[in-house]
Amino acid sequence: MSKTVIMEHPLIQHKIGIIRRVETGSKDFRTLISEIAMLICYEATRELKLTDVEIETPICRTRAKELKGKKLAVVPILRAGLGMVDGMLAMIPAAKVGHIGLYRDPETLKPVEYYCKLPADCANREVFVVDPMLATGGSAVEAIQMLKDKGVQSIRFLCVIAAPEGVKKMQEAHPDVDIYIGALDAHLNDHGYIVPGLGDAGDRIFGTK
Repeated sequence: MSKTVIMEHPLIQHKIGIIRRVETGSKDFRTLISEIAMLICYEATRELKLTDVEIETPICRTRAKELKGKKLAVVPILRAGLGMVDGMLAMIPAAKVGHIGLYRDPETLKPVEYYCKLPADCANREVFVVDPMLATGGSAVEAIQMLKDKGVQSIRFLCVIAAPEGVKKMQEAHPDVDIYIGALDAHLNDHGYIVPGLGDAGDRIFGTK
């Protein structure tokens, strides 16, 4: 059974408070999104399996721990998900990176695929799908289905801010996927934006309108 984890760490809450502010510029926004991703990654990797290895310290030989078995991959949902990649790689630098491109049709609010490039051995990896916002849930549900269709079995989804509507849709569509959320907001507005949210994450990361 999957779980949904809402972060309560003071550092995450503090940084989310700053990126919500309308006066926070793109440079600071990018830095903070990356830092928040790093902190959420710390929690999302808590249950990775370890194995014992024998090593040499400057003093003697001893046994130490290292990650066991499956390799890792980070898959951002373009374009806003790119803002979380550096923070993830700071924590798990050996991870491969794939990309899934989806945009939301402004009329139907449904996701439309325009790009998908994944590591060749993605099916054998533990995959962390990242997107700052989980709003309607359409893009996240579609991206995870694309990964499952390619044989990926171990998937976690990480976001900075989520709406209850998106969380519900994800839980119904992918009950086997753990969800890690920086902050759970109130609801979606008529345009499918999270309230109070932080606006359009992609525009704020890349300085576009």
